[in-house]
Amino acid sequence: QVQLVESGGGLVQAGGSLRLSCAASGRTFANYRVGWFRQAPGKEREFVGAVSWSASSTYYADSVKGRFTISRDNAKNTVYLQMSSLKPEDTAVYYCAAGGGSVRATIPASYDYWGQGTQVTVSS
Repeated sequence: QVQLVESGGGLVQAGGSLRLSCAASGRTFANYRVGWFRQAPGKEREFVGAVSWSASSTYYADSVKGRFTISRDNAKNTVYLQMSSLKPEDTAVYYCAAGGGSVRATIPASYDYWGQGTQVTVSS
């Protein structure tokens, strides 16, 4: 069993940066890939990116490639989403999720555990 808690969301101006954290409890966390998703009002949950259990592989959605970076520190049971050059269209609730399998599996159903989400709002 893995419990996930996101933090670091907030209000930022367009062009700014923000770093989200996903803190996990559960001793098997290091065995899982971790993904970030986001959901804007009235829209489906969207894949943002993922990192493998060893941090050797990452995969990003085209919409954030080059702007967002995912890293993890298994010693701290924490995964990070560094967001730069933020745009108003990045506004959403951001979720982290953990599961087995490839970082290229982008559908939400491929993840087993989810956090409660953290709001990110980018003003123009």
